[in-house]
Amino acid sequence: MITDPKRTLLVVTGPTAVGKTSLTLNLAQFLKTEILSSDSRQFYREMCIGTARPGKEELKLVPHHFIGHISIHDEYNVSRFEADALNLLDKLFKDHQIVIMTGGSGLYINAVCHGIDDLPDPDDTLREELKTMYAQEGIESLRTKLRMLDPVYYGEVDIANPKRLLRALEVCISTGRTFSELRKNEPKPRDFDIIKIGLTRDKEELNRLINDRVDRMMEDGLLEEVKQLLPSRHLNALNTVGYKELFPYFDGVISLESAIENIKTHSRRYAKRQMTWFRKDISIRWFHPDQVTEILNFVRQKSL
Repeated sequence: MITDPKRTLLVVTGPTAVGKTSLTLNLAQFLKTEILSSDSRQFYREMCIGTARPGKEELKLVPHHFIGHISIHDEYNVSRFEADALNLLDKLFKDHQIVIMTGGSGLYINAVCHGIDDLPDPDDTLREELKTMYAQEGIESLRTKLRMLDPVYYGEVDIANPKRLLRALEVCISTGRTFSELRKNEPKPRDFDIIKIGLTRDKEELNRLINDRVDRMMEDGLLEEVKQLLPSRHLNALNTVGYKELFPYFDGVISLESAIENIKTHSRRYAKRQMTWFRKDISIRWFHPDQVTEILNFVRQKSL
């Protein structure tokens, strides 16, 4: 076991369905520590099956944090998560030398590891105007406006994510400056060391796991879970792969088979986008999820 008293945050990340949950459970039990989720959709208590949250038995094995801790109706963002996670880590490090954070939401991981810029909040009127434009004209209206106001950030942002587009537009319009200009991307100091582990599989293997997991979700009751959430489908939390694809089925627009295939297709595309994001971080050391011994040896070496 590692005996050095240095405080260390062990980050385990990677694309959807790669095997983060199983590995982090093994690591947490071996290291006798606790797990923080940085998966922004697992935060919502109403979204269980479609977000592949750890099951009840898994949650009993190791203490987990930020799993189902808020409602889809709550206002929550990456800034609040950064503050909440840092406060919790300060408490956990009193009892644990190493704490594990895992998830596939790169922005939330970066917020805890490096901090985010203190960008100004727009007034409520502007926010509502942009939301109304999105509701009436669709996501393409946001893309067009952002491409005009900030072409640099437009070339970097996930243009399929309306929340990111809206936030950038809010900043551009309220300040008269570009979002890309105001983002300093200067790391904030942390009083703990950080080790980053990335999990990867070859494309065919990962795609098979993604498809299999979607099938299991359907068997576990995803259709009923989404049905219960239909009254809240307008919320940003439900603009999520695994949920939004089933709405057209309930509207009678497509068949269930087509909806399921869309979930699989969009999940594979999401995994590809995640890997594009994570590959930019040269501090991540990549492993296959089965390389548990190698991962533990790497953690030992980096912690000494």
